Amino acid sequence: MCTAPDTSGAPTVTIRDVAREAGVSHQTVSRVINGHSAVADATRHRVEAAIDSLGFRPNHAARELAGKAARSLTVLTSDTSLYGAASTLRGIEEAARAASFAVAVSVLDRHAHPDRAELRARLARPGEPVVVIAFDAPGVHALRLLPADTPVVAAVERPSGREPVSARPQAWLDDRLAAAHATRHLLGLGHRTVHYLALPSSTADVAQRTQGWLDALRAAGAPEPPVLEGGWTPRTGYLAARELVADRSVTAVLCGNDDVAAGVMRAAREAGRHIPDDLSVAGFDDVPVAAFLAPALTTVRLDFEGLGRTCFSLLRRLLDPAAPAPDPCDEPALIVRESTGPWRGTGE
Repeated sequence: MCTAPDTSGAPTVTIRDVAREAGVSHQTVSRVINGHSAVADATRHRVEAAIDSLGFRPNHAARELAGKAARSLTVLTSDTSLYGAASTLRGIEEAARAASFAVAVSVLDRHAHPDRAELRARLARPGEPVVVIAFDAPGVHALRLLPADTPVVAAVERPSGREPVSARPQAWLDDRLAAAHATRHLLGLGHRTVHYLALPSSTADVAQRTQGWLDALRAAGAPEPPVLEGGWTPRTGYLAARELVADRSVTAVLCGNDDVAAGVMRAAREAGRHIPDDLSVAGFDDVPVAAFLAPALTTVRLDFEGLGRTCFSLLRRLLDPAAPAPDPCDEPALIVRESTGPWRGTGE
């Protein structure tokens, strides 16, 4: 499922509303929007905060896109190799191409946060529409700092009830539901509990995959093992799992992604475990290689490409309210293969 805020009935925010919120003149707001340097930093920050808070969108960018003067957009992401980000990017590119838009990709430094000036320099021109893949800290940081005159939509982690990372339009997948599906599957096979190798935590929000795992354990009254960090890659999954799978009381492991699961399976074989006879392993994402591992990996499929298409549709509607509404994404789907099986009654 793709989810996005419905802004179709939202009242129009004007430049005078922003001025009133920030306690400045509307001329000062105009100077901030147009990037004039003759504005004090404190005043600029106050105006930008008011713009974000009210959800103000400068009209000039909207008029450009609606009039087809602007036929390009920039995607900001900190990674183009991880499956989720790469698939989301592919969905954006496919939807943009179908609408005759060019797409530029700008890769953020995962170890250093850009400032506002650097982000503005990354855009092809002032007011360039942007989609931010904000699955991690660099993406969230960029989302918060993009200039006020920039039309922005973001792909984010599902909000957890806390303050959202930005007032910009956002779309997300239901990772929490997906993780609960996988955990319930393993519990349904008779495993007394499910151990979890999580992806690194990178935002202030509760990790939705971890929460979904906990939801299923608590609903079943199952023990809650400590969460272990499995990293992102087969190597980090392998290193994180060596001690875990050597413990014969561990009979089921859910991994934060399929790459981590591949590393867990290698560690299990080295420890003399037999998958799925005495250890079940489930992954997350359904990467193409998952079906060709030995044994083939049980996993959860998420519609990242649909998420990318939704982001592009939201961007078009942000700038042209007459544009078509986004199509729904596919629901998370449990893909049962060979790496999970019934608890045999040995171990725990």
